Amino acid sequence: MLDMIMINLFKNLFLVALVLSSSAIAKDKGPWLTNIEEGVKKAKVEGKLVMVEFTGSDWCPPCIMMEKEVFSKKEFLKEAQKNYVLVKLDAPKSDPKLEKSTKELMMKHKVKSFPTVLLLDAEGKEFKRFLASANPTVKGFLKRLLTEKRRKDMI
Repeated sequence: MLDMIMINLFKNLFLVALVLSSSAIAKDKGPWLTNIEEGVKKAKVEGKLVMVEFTGSDWCPPCIMMEKEVFSKKEFLKEAQKNYVLVKLDAPKSDPKLEKSTKELMMKHKVKSFPTVLLLDAEGKEFKRFLASANPTVKGFLKRLLTEKRRKDMI
């Protein structure tokens, strides 16, 4: 009897630990913020621009490819953050509430497809948009970000 109680106790503790660790992992977005207004505030304080990526992380093949090949890479994150605050707005099919919220933001910003990138100044004003998948390598994407920053600086 005592053995069954101990086994059930360990099972329950294991399940609690599993749930807590998976929720901690899900909340860890790394350097990516999930709110445009927070990104703009941070950019203003740090003297940077804002890069907003609209993605469908669990159903959009180009989005999944960009995350794997570019946005998750240490080199990209290190270099992009020199000039940009990073914001990721996800519309996953596995989270209908988040999907709906992101789709509302897509309508507000007139974003029609995934993966779309918006570049904003520190006031939140858009100065460029493009499909992320047009630059499918770390080197190519970083070059694009630097080029767009230089073009903006010339205005």
